[in-house]
Amino acid sequence: MNIAIIGSTGLVGLEIRKILEKKKINNILFVASKKSVGKEVLYNNKKHKVISIKNALSKKINYAIFSAGSEVSRKYAKEFTKKGAIVIDNSSFFRMNKNIKLIVPEINGETITKKDKIIANPNCSTTQLVLTLFPINKIYPIKRIVVSTYQAITGTGKEAVDQLKQEEKGLKPKKKIYKDGIFRNVIPKCDVFNKNGYTKEEQKIIDETNKILKTKIKITATAVRTPTIGGHAESVNIEFKKDFSIKKIINELKKQKGIIVQEKEKYTTPNQTREKDEVFVSRIRKDDSVKNGINLWIVADPLRKGAATNTVQILETLINLNN
Repeated sequence: MNIAIIGSTGLVGLEIRKILEKKKINNILFVASKKSVGKEVLYNNKKHKVISIKNALSKKINYAIFSAGSEVSRKYAKEFTKKGAIVIDNSSFFRMNKNIKLIVPEINGETITKKDKIIANPNCSTTQLVLTLFPINKIYPIKRIVVSTYQAITGTGKEAVDQLKQEEKGLKPKKKIYKDGIFRNVIPKCDVFNKNGYTKEEQKIIDETNKILKTKIKITATAVRTPTIGGHAESVNIEFKKDFSIKKIINELKKQKGIIVQEKEKYTTPNQTREKDEVFVSRIRKDDSVKNGINLWIVADPLRKGAATNTVQILETLINLNN
């Protein structure tokens, strides 16, 4: 079994490598852009050369994990499937394709079949949100959601992290990913603006949530970039179609695999989720401004459950299915 990681030197690629290494999985091909080709990466105490995507296409690959952006996925994902590989794509390119499954294994992993050649991994903000909404919506159908995200710069990539570190030291960034500056600042813009005034990130949360949950919940979102390197946080307001019990909601969340519930005055901050695979849910309280509403605080590492961990879980599901 050969696994290719396309985008293996990026932030998500690095986390995928860490998780696979911990699981003692070998036969990995490390694929990256031209500037990284020929460089060496350390994996399972051995040095491995980074190869080009065209070189990878000439080899026998069973599973190809794409973490190199939508354009690379658009251009090469189907080329790998033609060679017999199953693709797990971390970009947004295939997510809303009606013929491609958008998977969070704890929610809809059982829908994966041997016929699936491309599996889409959700947006990081969506993943932690739907994992929380899933058990709640089963017992109390949701009418409307208002979500405000406070997202770490790791969601934008290594150059964004470099900008924060350089600004923190009082240096001029080598490359300015955030034109307004990110140190000691918050930016109400994640990704580019759509014609409707929402950013692409906000629209992803809205569209992907309903696709994964198979619902038509009314959702509005505001995504904000914050000067943190840890996790993504979400302040979520939920309005139900009928009366509910906070205690029952908490009990259902505690049963959900992948979630850690914190009660009363306990909570988790974004920095505390770094390199953790779980989604942390706290500040669960009734919204007294509406008849059937609650508020939640949801935090997770976007590089782990939001990307790498979910990807590896999909990979393991596929391997078990095809063996």
